[in-house]
Order: sequence, then structure tokens, then C-alpha cells
Amino acid sequence: MILDTCALLWLAINQRMLSESALKSIDATPNLGVSAISAFEIGQKYKSGRLELSLPPRQWFERAIAQHRLTVIELTADICLRAMELPDIHKDPFDRLIIATAMSEGRPIVTSDSFFERYGIETII
Repeated sequence: MILDTCALLWLAINQRMLSESALKSIDATPNLGVSAISAFEIGQKYKSGRLELSLPPRQWFERAIAQHRLTVIELTADICLRAMELPDIHKDPFDRLIIATAMSEGRPIVTSDSFFERYGIETII
């Protein structure tokens, strides 16, 4: 299973934002992943003032990864090309890379974004 960026933020900051079924799935998953692009997205939101964090983005991300025993899935050329090849259902490049990561890994995504399902990827909301 892969967390989208919002799901990662909610897991680390406010778990009440996650549904009960998402929390159960997260707890039951032995290899919970997050795309490396989420680090960049969090940094961009922080830098623009749209996200407050208790630590600077690098330290916050590293702590969240360690605390929740997450695996960071690095971006590969295959993932980047898959993101580019996706239909133009969703324009957000961060989300497109997360969707392509899930497709490449064959994993569902924890997300609240209804656009993800339109790509035929399994989602946990």
C-alpha cells in the first residue's frame, strides 16, 4: 500500500482525518510505502506557506518515515514515463507520479482524492 501526500500528512499529524478502514489497512500492511515525490510536495507546500510543520520539511519527512516505518519509493524513469503516459484525467503532477508509482509497484493508494479511482487503481479512502 502507498500513502498519497495528504494521507502521509494525516497519518503523521492528525490521524482523525483518516477513515477507520484506512487506519485498519495501514496497521495491517507490513510494507507501507510513500513516493519520494511526497517529500518534494510537502516541501513546496511548506515553502509557499500552505503547510505548517513542527520541523523544517527535511527533518519532518525523515521523522515521519522513521516513526511510521515507511518505505520511500524512489522515482525511476519508468515511473516518470508512466506518469506522463497517463490519460489527462488529473493534471496535478505530484498525484500523477504517485498514481504511476502505485501502478508500477502494483499497490493500492490511501487517498481522499476521487480522481485516483478513475485511473483504475485500487484506492482506500
